[in-house]
Amino acid sequence: MRASYASPVPPFHLHERARACRACPRLVPGSAVLEPPPAAPAVLVVGEAPGRLGAARTGIPFCGDIAGRRFAALLAEAGLDRREVAVTNAVLCLPLDDRGRNRRPTPAELRACTGFLAAYLELTNPPIVAPLGAVALTALGHIHPHALALRQHAGQPHPWAGRILFPLAHPAARAAIHRPLELQRADWRALGALVRSLTRPLDVTTS
Repeated sequence: MRASYASPVPPFHLHERARACRACPRLVPGSAVLEPPPAAPAVLVVGEAPGRLGAARTGIPFCGDIAGRRFAALLAEAGLDRREVAVTNAVLCLPLDDRGRNRRPTPAELRACTGFLAAYLELTNPPIVAPLGAVALTALGHIHPHALALRQHAGQPHPWAGRILFPLAHPAARAAIHRPLELQRADWRALGALVRSLTRPLDVTTS
């Protein structure tokens, strides 16, 4: 049985609550991005935070910037259609530094957004959760503890809170420093194979 963290909230109301949240003074107020999920997604993909040239501009996670294009290419590598996956971020509002550039969310910002991530997880109820990068992996640990580290466990399925946790490198170009692109492609192919193994009909034969 999958774990339950909160009563499911319709995505519209969850998005309105997120846009009204002012818990993190260093995040751009009212900038929360929360995409309505598909029905019964096979995978919930969790990124880091909206990018100023991507999700913060388009209103769609991993869309409109370099990371979005790489995400689309890796999703295709897995043989998955975006309509099969739900996509969100560990932090829903836009984090910018003092010069207006993207920055990594702080630990306090991650903790403050845990309730929204848990609610979206409950809403989508996926069998597989794929955090993209160390920040997303840490955020999921605030919902249900795990002992996984991205460098040791990327591309491998692990039981987690009644689901399967499948850590992946973030699609940003800098991730290739630690996880070469060919390895990332192999990781996504493994994710696609896992999804198909879970959704494949039983082979029932009669003699």
